[in-house]
Order: sequence, then structure tokens, then C-alpha cells
Amino acid sequence: MTNALALSPDAQDLLFREARTANAFTDEPVTDEQVAAIYDLVKYAPTAMNTQPLRVVLVRDGEPRERLLKHMSEGNREKTGAAPLVAVLAADTDFHEHLPRTFPHFAGAKDLFADDAAREQAARFNATLQVGYFLLGVRAAGLAAGPMGGFDAAALDADLLAGTTLKSLLVVNIGHPAENAWFDRLPRLELDEVVREA
Repeated sequence: MTNALALSPDAQDLLFREARTANAFTDEPVTDEQVAAIYDLVKYAPTAMNTQPLRVVLVRDGEPRERLLKHMSEGNREKTGAAPLVAVLAADTDFHEHLPRTFPHFAGAKDLFADDAAREQAARFNATLQVGYFLLGVRAAGLAAGPMGGFDAAALDADLLAGTTLKSLLVVNIGHPAENAWFDRLPRLELDEVVREA
């Protein structure tokens, strides 16, 4: 199967086979340059109508980190507190304001999202696609990601994201993995359990 892929075996391992969800990190910082490189890579991945609703809120230290920790589930609080960088990945429900620039060949694109509920659904769906791209981008930078859904999203939105049009989707710890940073690899479904002909 490896020969069927254009990506080098080393890159395949970096992004997929050897990459793991990290639960602990060293104290080596994640730089602004690394964050910029991650975004500059993953921004090219597809979204419907080039909507690009993902927004990334970086939480480093001090009072913002303390505010974030209040909203994490108990099992995630300690590792989130110790991570060198935490990113809140959110969907911008006003993504349509950018469509005249990001989808310029269709003059009526913005008007298709006049309904608030439908627009939020589109924002969440497409930003969730971008979340997956972002996690792979973190791996491509030689870093490890610890994505977590265990947090009070409504409370986080009302606190850290107050006054914005952002809705949180995932909290991701980012850094260099510490020794024994992961659990054993869990089983994956086989090809014939997932892929079939129509």
C-alpha cells in the first residue's frame, strides 16, 4: 500500500503512523514562527465555497490560561495547565463577511448565508474540517497535539470568546512530547469494515 502513496514514507510516519495524541509535553516553548508555519500550510486545505471559518485563539500563560482551565473537565485540567501552548479552535459564525474576498467569482455568495442558524451550521461543519487540517499541520511542524473535547463550550465561549462571533469546537495542547507522553496505540478498523462499493 505504501507504494500507492506519493507522500514519502517518512512523511507518512510523521503525519499518521508514528504520530500520537500527546498527554504530556516538555517545557520547550512553541514559537510564533512555528504557529505561523502551521497556519501557512493548512490554510490551503479545502472548505465549502472557500469559507475558511476556523479561528485559532492562542492561550499561553497567566490570566487567560487560568480562565481557560476553569472550563476544562477535571481530567483535562492538569495537562492543559502544563502544556507550553494551548489553542482554542473555534468557528466564526460571521465567516460570510469575508466571502466577497475569498469567493470573489460569485457575487451572491454572502447572501446565501443570511439565515443565522444555517450559517452557524456551515461554520461549524467547515471549521471542523479545518480542525483536522490544523492537527496535521501541528504534526508537520514536528510538534505533538493533544486535542480535547472535554470542556464546557458554552462557558468558555461566554468567557474567553465573549464579544466575538466565535464558537469553540476543540481545545488543543501543543508542544514537544515528553517521555511516555502517550497511551498505547488503540486498534483501527480494517479497510473492508470501512470502504465498500455503492
